[in-house]
Amino acid sequence: MAAPRPARSWSGGLCRQLLLTLSILTFACDACKPVILYVPSKLDAEKFIGRVNLEECFKSATLIHSSDPDFQVLEDGSVYTTNAVLLASEKREFIISLFDTESQEEKTISVFLEDQTKVQKEKHSTEKLLRRSKRRWAPIPCSMLENSLGPFPLFLQQIQSDTAQNYTIYYSISGPGVDQEPRNLFYVERDTGNLYCTGPVDREQYESFQLVAFATTSDGYTPELPLPLIIKIEDENDNYPIFTETTYIFTVLENGRVGTTVGQVCATDKDEPDTMHTRLRYSILEQLPSRPTLFTMHPGTGVITTTSSQLDREVIDKYQLKVKVQDMDGQHFGLQTTATCIINIGDVNDNLPTFTHSSYVTSVEENTADVEILRVTVEDKDLANTANWRANYTILKGNENGNFKIVTDPKTNEGILCIVKPLDYEERQQMTLEIGVTNEAPYTREATSKSAISTATVTVTVKNQDEGPECQPSAQTVRIKESEPVGTRSNGYKAYDPETGSNSGIRYRKLSDPKGWVTLDEDSGSITIFRNLDREAESINNGVYNITVLASDKDGRSCTGTLGIVMEDVNDNGPFIPKTTVTICKPTMFSTEIVAVDPDEPINGPPFAFSLESSDSEVRRMWRLKKINDTATWLSYQNDPPFGSYVVPIRVTDRLGLSTINSLTVRLCDCVTEAECDIRSIERAGEVRLGTWAILAILLGIALLFCILFTLVCAASRATREVKTLPDDLAQQNLIVSNTEAPGDDKVYSTNAFTTHTVGTSGQGVCGTLGSGVRNGGQETIELVKGGQQTLDSWRGAGYHHTLDPCRGGHVEMDNCRYTYSEWHNFTQPRLGEESIRGHTLIKN
Repeated sequence: MAAPRPARSWSGGLCRQLLLTLSILTFACDACKPVILYVPSKLDAEKFIGRVNLEECFKSATLIHSSDPDFQVLEDGSVYTTNAVLLASEKREFIISLFDTESQEEKTISVFLEDQTKVQKEKHSTEKLLRRSKRRWAPIPCSMLENSLGPFPLFLQQIQSDTAQNYTIYYSISGPGVDQEPRNLFYVERDTGNLYCTGPVDREQYESFQLVAFATTSDGYTPELPLPLIIKIEDENDNYPIFTETTYIFTVLENGRVGTTVGQVCATDKDEPDTMHTRLRYSILEQLPSRPTLFTMHPGTGVITTTSSQLDREVIDKYQLKVKVQDMDGQHFGLQTTATCIINIGDVNDNLPTFTHSSYVTSVEENTADVEILRVTVEDKDLANTANWRANYTILKGNENGNFKIVTDPKTNEGILCIVKPLDYEERQQMTLEIGVTNEAPYTREATSKSAISTATVTVTVKNQDEGPECQPSAQTVRIKESEPVGTRSNGYKAYDPETGSNSGIRYRKLSDPKGWVTLDEDSGSITIFRNLDREAESINNGVYNITVLASDKDGRSCTGTLGIVMEDVNDNGPFIPKTTVTICKPTMFSTEIVAVDPDEPINGPPFAFSLESSDSEVRRMWRLKKINDTATWLSYQNDPPFGSYVVPIRVTDRLGLSTINSLTVRLCDCVTEAECDIRSIERAGEVRLGTWAILAILLGIALLFCILFTLVCAASRATREVKTLPDDLAQQNLIVSNTEAPGDDKVYSTNAFTTHTVGTSGQGVCGTLGSGVRNGGQETIELVKGGQQTLDSWRGAGYHHTLDPCRGGHVEMDNCRYTYSEWHNFTQPRLGEESIRGHTLIKN
């Protein structure tokens, strides 16, 4: 283990001073502080023995050289053996030379190697010197090399207290590596304070140990404070750098520029960071296929780039690299690891599709549509089933009429040529097409206009077909005057046989004749007027009447066409005024515009002549016409007629003398706008309707009063037939009304006098006595009882039962015991008066 030595003997120090002086005299350059490394007496080759801080001496050194070939110094100051070394004497020295090429400045560092096994012999003499010079109970830097080979226990250093001159001092330590995990790795001699390590240490597991040293007397007194003691573990290059992946997969497009980045590999090293042990260098060991060399790797970053622009996926679509990472900045004794990189070459559209044949021949029957007539194939070296490989076909020439189309079969990449519009053998027997093909993706290479697209020719032969008649043109016309009489014959629809160009043998039939105006000759297609024609009839557009005709041959093949009968106009309609009512607001206007129209064509229409058509001198005195233009005139009033509605007859005559008389209603209104006049008319009409309803309501009320009077008279006349005397205790009886039409609880009204209760009256007066009865289907039963089931007649005699049925036309059946209205009135009125007085008294109280 390499460990800095805290002190040395006087003789050793003198020798070192002499050596240092000799070194300064020997080299004509600046000398830096010398360094002492404690190493085992036997060193293996390529063994790390320690580190020298070069930056303290010379920060800008570009060249580092060792005077001893058995030792090598790296950029970070790490010292390695190049050969196996055996220290024959106690010490060995070599010089490290640092040189800056820019400033031409050079400095040196002397490195002394001492056998660590002999250090302990010099401890005691060194301790004596230290006691004389300074206080010894202080933190002492201490380090050891990881994975040290011993011998163990390995002496590290000695801790001493100044109080040991006066007391017997016992030393002890605690902390990680002593009484904490990893336990028993360090111990201190109780009497001497010598600190030892019992075994090797892995720096990647423990970078340092924070110990605490104690000094106590024999009786347990502690004359010193606890002493922090740090033991640093010096790193050894014992960990291989490891790639983050065993196999890297990258993709780079073909035909890329030189220097295109392919990908980056990365490795890690568990050794101490920022040292040569973790300074990694990347390189490519092998490429498959090996020729030509197409890739390079940045040694510091691991980035792989291309060295050529000739990557061609169609030649080689994949490369494999074996890459290496090595620590110690790539020096030959550094530890190394390898990994595999698979580089896939991505496809670009650098190959044009080409037709497998330069010309194709096919045929198709005439009058055929929406069928496939040819499939063409292409070759493309680009990656299949990608946009660089999929083909787009176009028709470059020969399809000016749009008879063909060509599409791509997505499964086979073939071009499918189809007929979309029928061909006619009689027009052309053969057609030549020029087709072209490109890819979905744009072509990446520069290309001339000739090589940018592959072309081929397609010759299409049209086969003749036995066709039926042709209706060409499909819409034909014939002109007939609308005044032609019924039975007039005229040319009709004509179809022809395309094979012969003749119309013989073709028969015609009407498919549509909306108004049934004509008949169609089956053999010639001519038409005959069947009903009078009317150009101005509804559904006639621009004077053309259309019928649909079916033309067929003897084999049943047919075609359809339209025959338009253009009806030439005659002056058979006089002009008229479409607006039959006009309004003149007297406060704001004195005239209104009258416009006439004529259904006939303009040649039989305007200019129109307007005149008042009336023999009444009052009309001519009140109204006047003044022409505006060919179709309109002003109608104005004169002599200040009163408000109201007037009928003014006006004759309108066209240019050929045909005229009509129009009765025009003119409203003279006290308004500002015509809308106000319309609103007032509506209001007046509403008032009249309201009066009508009021009259009806009054009549109904009068009829109802007559019915009531009639009922009262009827009741009085029947009551006079027989007079009865009522008992004194009648007022104490109870009147129970039961209406079975709407069942419910019986309601009993008990008073000293009678109170009235009306149930479902039927508009008839009740003339008769009260008794018990049952009302079914509109019949009401009234029962008068006193203290139970006693009736009104119980005081006059037993066996008298009275039934009242007012719902049978007013007929009432009664017993021989009858009471007149006067008897009833004389009996009830006094008692009702008494009860009324009692009621008032109760209310006041």
